[in-house]
Amino acid sequence: SPGALRRAGNEEFRRGQYGPAAALYTRALELLEAAGDAAAEERSVLLANRAACHLKEGACSLCVADCSSALELVPFGIKPLLRRAAAYEALERYPLAYVDYKTALQVDCFVQAAHDGVNRMTKALLEKDGVNWRQKLPPIPTVPFSAQTRWNVPSPRAPGANAPPATTPQGKPDQTAAGMERARTLKEEGNELVKKGNHKRAVEKYTESLKLNQECATYTNRALCYLTLKQYKEAAQDCTEALKLDPKNVKALYRRAQALKELKDYKSSIADIKNLLKTEPKNTAALRLLQELNRA
Repeated sequence: SPGALRRAGNEEFRRGQYGPAAALYTRALELLEAAGDAAAEERSVLLANRAACHLKEGACSLCVADCSSALELVPFGIKPLLRRAAAYEALERYPLAYVDYKTALQVDCFVQAAHDGVNRMTKALLEKDGVNWRQKLPPIPTVPFSAQTRWNVPSPRAPGANAPPATTPQGKPDQTAAGMERARTLKEEGNELVKKGNHKRAVEKYTESLKLNQECATYTNRALCYLTLKQYKEAAQDCTEALKLDPKNVKALYRRAQALKELKDYKSSIADIKNLLKTEPKNTAALRLLQELNRA
């Protein structure tokens, strides 16, 4: 049966026998071809497994092909996204690797391999294409809420079935799809207000959005508004919150450094910039700020 073949393949894979494992996955896939759409999930898993074999053997183009097939069957699967990203990276197709790592982070923001991948690709693309590297990227797909796994991870502290339904155990607001959608809309309304130069109203929108969803970008956006409004303490606080969610976030480090400079805490400001430069050594804005701080 396909299930038995898959288990046998996993056993071979664990023993480092990647060729025989791939052959077993292929046989299981052939059995499932007949079942068509009914077996989409199962086929997607087998393709992602076979892709892992190809990756181990350095057959990167075959890995990409299997991951793409897996993602057609079940969009936004985390394993095929990460494996395809690794294959693209090995093929030095950095923009495509960057897009896959970024997409994986939308699916689950706690995947360290995706954070590390984004950082490596950012460095590689900066060196290859200069500061405007983002303009050359293919579009990054928007992951629908239904495919985002980070919200339905049960918390280890969850008191089981008798948890009150209104809040998650961390005391955060209910992460429902509707709430998330509303948070996104409010954030976008805030972004539009920033473009019009209305930072006070933008802060209100971001604040409403953050009540529904504590998202890194919303904090760094609100921090930018606070900087413009000369509310430096609030700006620094927002960046600190953003860095709890994403410890290497370049915008959060840069904006906190700006706020701390205005608050005359030069030592902490320099520390933030040096931290940022570990991720983006050629970040011109950061290098300029460091020069100003060294003169301060």
